[in-house]
Amino acid sequence: MMRKFQVTVNGNTYEVEVEELGGSFTPVATPVTPVAATPVAAVTPKMVAPKATVVPANATKIVAPMPGKIVDVKVSIGQSVKEGDLVAILEAMKMENEIFAPSAGTVASVNVSAGTAVETNDVIVTLN
Repeated sequence: MMRKFQVTVNGNTYEVEVEELGGSFTPVATPVTPVAATPVAAVTPKMVAPKATVVPANATKIVAPMPGKIVDVKVSIGQSVKEGDLVAILEAMKMENEIFAPSAGTVASVNVSAGTAVETNDVIVTLN
C-alpha cells in the first residue's frame, strides 16, 4: 500500500510516496515536557579588515587563480625567477595547484606565507 505525504524542507514543499511494507503500527503517545527558553547572547558580527597587500608600482602581479590555502611559497624577495618557475603551491578542493611565474623578473614582494587562506585574484607574489 502506497501512502502520500507532503514534506516541507527549507521552505520547499515536496510530495512523497512511501510504500507500507507490512506489520502493524500502533501509535504511542509520549508526553512532551516543556523546555524553558534560555536567553541567547546577542551575536555581534565580527568585522574583518581587508588584507593589506604591498604591490610595488609597475610590478607584475601573480594572483591566486581560485580560493584556497597556500601550502608553500617557493620564492623570496630579491630572488630572480624565469618565466615558468614555480613560485607557490595553492591547495584548493583537496588538490595542490602549482602557481608559476608568467614572466622573468625579480621577486619584489611575497604577500602570503604557508597556511594563508586566499581568495580568487588575491596577490601572492609580485615581480619587477
